[in-house]
Amino acid sequence: MIDATHPFAQRMSANALAACRVTGTPLVVFTRSPWARQEGDRWIEVATMDDAAEALGTERKTVFLTQGRLQLAAFAEAPQHRYIVRAIDRPAGIDSLPDCKLILARGPFALEDELKLMRDERVEALVTKNSGGSATYAKIEAARALGVSVVMVRRPRPPEAETLFDLDAVMTWIAAHRGAP
Repeated sequence: MIDATHPFAQRMSANALAACRVTGTPLVVFTRSPWARQEGDRWIEVATMDDAAEALGTERKTVFLTQGRLQLAAFAEAPQHRYIVRAIDRPAGIDSLPDCKLILARGPFALEDELKLMRDERVEALVTKNSGGSATYAKIEAARALGVSVVMVRRPRPPEAETLFDLDAVMTWIAAHRGAP
């Protein structure tokens, strides 16, 4: 079995691991490489969304939230901030943020657009999950270029399975684990 879910899809990965254990099926995780800190990045790495909200501090700032639509409750606990929320669909709990602007959009996003958005909205902090990949990396580049702090939520621990980041490696793994025809 190949677990190719989102790096933060813990429940789905746990179910895949449990099914493989029950059936004796080999499992490999195929995912994007996480983003790596580069020179000029101003990252604060945290484990959870609650930690991310706390890391923003008590002083009011404009915060760009790109962490997904299901975890806004943590930021309702920090109502002093102005939030720019970008999501594909309207997030549950968006109304719990007293000062927010909602942007419905799907990546990929261009660097020029991310720079413009962060400048126009006067973004002081970006909150995001370390999902990796190129479709939304421009926000990380824009934050670096503008000196914006990034509160980066670390990936959860992957399932107890080999993790691969390259399709050719996955194909090799499949060939090695394929049963006889």
